[in-house]
Amino acid sequence: MARRDILVGIDAGTSVIKAVAFDLKGRQIAVASTPNRYTTRAADGAAFQPLDQTWADCAATLRALAERVEGLASRTAAVAVTAQGDGTWLAGKGNRPVTEGWIWLDARAAPTVARLRGTEADAQRFHHTGSGLNVCQQGSQMAHMQATTPEVLDAAEVALHPKDWLYLNLTGIRATDPSEANFTFGDFRTRRYTDAVIDALGLSERRHLLPPILDGSQTHHPLTPEAAAQTGLLAGTPVSLGYVDVVCTALGAGIITDAPAACTIIGSTGMHMRAMPAGDVRLNAERTGYVMCLPVPGMVAPLQSNMAATLNIDWALALAGDLAGEFGLRPDRADLIARIDGWMAGSTPGALIFHPYISDAGERGPFVNPAARASLIGLSSHHRFPDLMRAVIEGLGLAARDCYTAMGPMPDEVRLTGGAARSQALRSVLSACVGAPTRISAREEAGAAGAAMMAAVATGIYPDMAACIADWVTPALGPPEANDAELTRLYARRYAQYRTARTALEPVWGGLSSQQDQNP
Repeated sequence: MARRDILVGIDAGTSVIKAVAFDLKGRQIAVASTPNRYTTRAADGAAFQPLDQTWADCAATLRALAERVEGLASRTAAVAVTAQGDGTWLAGKGNRPVTEGWIWLDARAAPTVARLRGTEADAQRFHHTGSGLNVCQQGSQMAHMQATTPEVLDAAEVALHPKDWLYLNLTGIRATDPSEANFTFGDFRTRRYTDAVIDALGLSERRHLLPPILDGSQTHHPLTPEAAAQTGLLAGTPVSLGYVDVVCTALGAGIITDAPAACTIIGSTGMHMRAMPAGDVRLNAERTGYVMCLPVPGMVAPLQSNMAATLNIDWALALAGDLAGEFGLRPDRADLIARIDGWMAGSTPGALIFHPYISDAGERGPFVNPAARASLIGLSSHHRFPDLMRAVIEGLGLAARDCYTAMGPMPDEVRLTGGAARSQALRSVLSACVGAPTRISAREEAGAAGAAMMAAVATGIYPDMAACIADWVTPALGPPEANDAELTRLYARRYAQYRTARTALEPVWGGLSSQQDQNP
């Protein structure tokens, strides 16, 4: 009988699904990936994915991983799954999709969020969840469905998040995890659903749609024969339901090692968080951000999240690519990315201010405003594209500072992860904006690793998460990279102007939004 010496972590992100094989000590063996497709609709702000296609792509990714790892099926000790957060994926009779899955980019719930935010009931909801109401969340989206298309909820038997849908297809079990369950419908202190939260959202009659809360670091379920046939793995293989991708990524990147730390994820979105005991959380008066449970007893992570991080860089690179295309050139994305550090070197720090609110869904951290839009301030005739690119990246750094400010004092050190963290220029800007050293992890797939760590503990490969962290996380952390003192002073001045400008622009965003509504 083959030795079961591999753990598989699945990370189904917004744009790509990855399946990663690790040995039992956390060394990455192989990775397979499949593009994850979604559709947007400008007229109403919709952003959605077909549930069946997402499951088919996940199964195909696992089959592709088997082509890279000899004997994967017989060697797999356990599988764990995490995925993009928020969103609403409804399943009905026979576990079939009721409609396409609303993802976190979907902005259709904006009118409902505007109606609910600021009420006394919302204050009670925020006290329990620690999470500001925004258009991304399942609670907001279901409340909007209840107000506009209740027949969709009538046809559903369970409301899932993306990773929950994949877990259902892998195991046949309807469940969600403590992180998403509690920042949406529960209390981060008790890790249970809370009636006051459900009532505040106007969803009391839909409570039956909320699945059981299952901690994948403590329990697992067997892979079904049907899922085995589709994935190429063996029926009965233990499967763990990971926490949301943000939590799994932070876990894999080092938010907790020998002590709780701060962690920033620079991906499609920007996530800024710090680990602490649940009893130490101090909620902000503006009712923004999230509090996410961690797969460590009693530990949570207050979090502020920019709706868009590298999406802003994608936008700037698309401008360059489109202009080149007008002259018959077709630079690929990798070529454009490779030029970023050079553009940064050829520009002046702090010359422009950019607010990185490029998402059509507005902003959710450290303030909530679906109408928020990006802006570039300070342009003159001598500015060129390198100045714009620097401003975009500095905007991400200043947005990170804005988020950490909403959570209290600046951290002493930030563990940095996400694709953009590989850029030395970006790390330097972010470190100076926050005024703290950064450390990056050599781990390539932190989200999949965090999920696999949960399976390693659930199946008894490690006695607890602390022992797993000691092998999987701590050795991968690089040395601290000190923040540049001169840049830190400059960005401290720019941050004050950044805040003043974004406050002043709020009525402008509202006016633009109203104009767009009148002129579709």
